Amino acid sequence: MASLIETLIDVLEQENTEYEALLNLSKDKTSAIVRGDVEKLQDLLVQEQGCIDKINKTEEKRIENVKDICNVLNLPDKGMKIDMIIEMLSKQPKEQGRLRDVHLRLKRTLDQLMKINDNNKVLLKESMEMIEFELNLAKNSVVAPQTGNYSRGAYEQTNIAGGGSFDAKQ
Repeated sequence: MASLIETLIDVLEQENTEYEALLNLSKDKTSAIVRGDVEKLQDLLVQEQGCIDKINKTEEKRIENVKDICNVLNLPDKGMKIDMIIEMLSKQPKEQGRLRDVHLRLKRTLDQLMKINDNNKVLLKESMEMIEFELNLAKNSVVAPQTGNYSRGAYEQTNIAGGGSFDAKQ
């Protein structure tokens, strides 16, 4: 059982390391979005996909490890969480403390990542709205205004419509 807990701690540390790398890429992505550097953004997206692939592999290892722990303890693995395993280690304070620490670090990293990704989402949305505004502005500047009547016959058209003079006797 102790080796399974050590393996779980190692896997969670690897997972945290990968999420920290993803966090750094997300921070770089924020500055690329602000600068409007599309090439850098594309490069960062490729790097992000590599990190995500590594995270998925590590996550599979974690799931298998938790299943092994549940098999040893004769517990169902469905719904088993790291918090529950931490609680079960009350008689092994050293392993319990290490597992709790790495779990908290992973949670903090994920919280930071979520905040930065939410921020990036807002920045991208605003950038897209600005681009759409600029495109509409450019498109409308080519089209002649339709509210003004500045042709040669504009004065005659005005007189036909309303007479153009003020009658004070009415």
